[in-house]
Amino acid sequence: MSTTFYTCADALPVFLQERFIFMRETAYNAYRRSSYVLSHSLVALPSLIILSLAFAATTFWAVGLDGGLMGFLFYFLIVLAAFWAGSSFVTFLSGVVPHVMLGYTIVVAILAYFLLFSGFFITRDRIPAYWIWFHYISLVKYPYEAVLINEFSDPTKCFIRGVQIFDNTPLAAVPQGMKVKLLSTMSKSLGMRITSSTCLTTGYDILQQQGVMDLSKWNCLWITVAWGFFFRILFYFSLLLGSKNKRR
Repeated sequence: MSTTFYTCADALPVFLQERFIFMRETAYNAYRRSSYVLSHSLVALPSLIILSLAFAATTFWAVGLDGGLMGFLFYFLIVLAAFWAGSSFVTFLSGVVPHVMLGYTIVVAILAYFLLFSGFFITRDRIPAYWIWFHYISLVKYPYEAVLINEFSDPTKCFIRGVQIFDNTPLAAVPQGMKVKLLSTMSKSLGMRITSSTCLTTGYDILQQQGVMDLSKWNCLWITVAWGFFFRILFYFSLLLGSKNKRR
C-alpha cells in the first residue's frame, strides 16, 4: 500500500509544468477552473486503472494472498482506490506548492507520517492520544486495513497450530518431542487440551492484534475513494484562490 502512494509522487510535476498554460488559458476565458479539474481527473483515471491492474496482477498471486478470484477483485479495487487517493493528494499539493523539489520534499515527508501512523509500525492502541488524530487522517490506514481484512477474514482458516506457537521464540530450536511435552504441560496448567493440531491463532485473532476491527473492508474502500474526491475539491479551491484570473 505504501508503494502505491509513493508511486503517485510522479504526478507532482504535471500541474507545475502546466501552470503557465493554465494561467494563460483562464486569463483568456478558454475554460473554467472546474472544467480543468474535472478533465484532469477523468484523464488520469485510465492510466490509474491500467497501473492498478498491473500492480494487483503481479503481486496478488506472487505473494500468495488469500481470497481467490473475489479476493483478487477486491484487492484490485482497493489498489485502484489507493492510487486515486494518492494521485488526488499529490495533485492538490501541486496546486499549492510552486516548486518541484519543495513539493517532493513535502510529499515524501507527509507520506512517511501517513505510513508511520497507519497502524503497520505502531498499532492503534500504542499511538499516543495526542497523535491519534493523524492515524485517522492517514491515507495509508484505510487501504492497509482493507487488505488485512481481505486476507484474514476467513473464519475457517488457521494460521498457528500446536507447536507452531513456539516459532520465532527461544524455544524454536527445541526438539519436536519436547515441544509436544510442553504443550501437554501447558494443557494441564490451563485446564484445556492443546495438541499439535489445535488451532491457536485464527485470522480474527490477527485482526484483533492489529486493531483493525472498527471498519469493514468495504467501508475502508469507500473512505479511500472519498479521500480522493476530497483532495480533488481542495485542488479546485487552490486554483480558485491561487489565480486572480476571472472568467467574464
